Amino acid sequence: MSDPEQRRVPVTTSSEVVATYLVETYLPLEQAAEAIAGEQSTGTFTAVARETPELRERFAARVLSVEQLPPTGNADLPGSTHDASRGAGKRSARVRIAFGLDNFGPSLPNLLAAVAGNLFELRQLAGIRLLDLDLPAPFAERYPGPQYGVRGTRELLDRPDGVLLGTIVKPSIGLPPDELRLVVRELAEAGIDFIKDDELMGSPPHSPLAERVAVVTEELGKVAARTGRRPMYAFNITDDLDRMAANHDLVHAAGGTCVMVCVNLVGFSALAWLRARCVLPIHGHRAMTGVYTRAPQLGIDYVAWSKLARLAGADHLHTNGLSNKFYETDEEVLRSITAVRTPLLGGYETLPVLSSGQTPGLAPETYRRTNTTDLLVLAGGGIHGHPSGPSAGVTAMRAAWSAATSGTTLDAAAAQVPALQEALDRFGSPYAGTPGE
Repeated sequence: MSDPEQRRVPVTTSSEVVATYLVETYLPLEQAAEAIAGEQSTGTFTAVARETPELRERFAARVLSVEQLPPTGNADLPGSTHDASRGAGKRSARVRIAFGLDNFGPSLPNLLAAVAGNLFELRQLAGIRLLDLDLPAPFAERYPGPQYGVRGTRELLDRPDGVLLGTIVKPSIGLPPDELRLVVRELAEAGIDFIKDDELMGSPPHSPLAERVAVVTEELGKVAARTGRRPMYAFNITDDLDRMAANHDLVHAAGGTCVMVCVNLVGFSALAWLRARCVLPIHGHRAMTGVYTRAPQLGIDYVAWSKLARLAGADHLHTNGLSNKFYETDEEVLRSITAVRTPLLGGYETLPVLSSGQTPGLAPETYRRTNTTDLLVLAGGGIHGHPSGPSAGVTAMRAAWSAATSGTTLDAAAAQVPALQEALDRFGSPYAGTPGE
């Protein structure tokens, strides 16, 4: 296990949080920026008697900069103000606003009340998106962050180098425990590093968590006795607080090595609450993140969101993957991976998790564009959908990543590994012909 306190050093003594926004408005940009600063600190829609100059000096949010940007072409938010008398079109800007830590203290929920809160409802704004957050040292003192991260996960898996390969149980729901046992056995014997419940799998009547934990941990123990290797299995313990703690304890008592939490479904403060009581790595799932990130003119950008999840204690954090089945472009995914790998307050080493339609054919381009193997690559259908079954799917993924990191082409590797050739025939290689392929 890595000790986050040993690798984290405060990088600022500032007493302010700086929030960066994309602002779109038909009003003068400075006026819109001041509306945000006022609404999210001392102001309201009109002057009030006790908002004294002294109070504003101490507690009012301050507009640090307004950088005008080219028009975005984004749709207007409903109900936004159009000041036709000014005859101006919609303006866009990157706005930085400082919020005094005295307003809310180093508290994640109260931080969000300040930097996000009501601002998404301001009629002065035709678009508003929280892009990034610069946080002062007191947040590091309050929130220890990941307990394991990249290095701790590698130590538990005895995988000191190379990409970590994993999968999701498929079908996502519906398998009874006895069938799950067979799936886990095949994957573990094939040498996979990581298996996880799907986020849809909680504790349903057909596969209660307690039964699932008993079956999976028993089977992984048997495989470890035969092979000497035990993959990490992330049980989905997402639930109400009392049940989530009990679920964690159930997994730990059975000898489990990882738990999964859907960050948005429980909230950052619940994740931090669990982290304070948790002795296992926390696999942070991003389910429902699209609510915050998908609309370009509204919400919270992944860069800002991921900082909050890392502070709250996620050891692993989903970023999506290249050529994915969802809406994000490769550039957006790469920016998310970079965000998770960038030190925060001197540390918070979280492992990026690539998922969503990942197949062996993506390995060379993923490695070329990330330039790292400090990744957990999850292939659900890309392993379970292999023509020769999940075991061959694991072999194909391992061979593809071995080729990518050694500079061997996929075609050359596939000539030596029939399972890889079958995978390429089934799923293709979207980046064939790019450098390194």
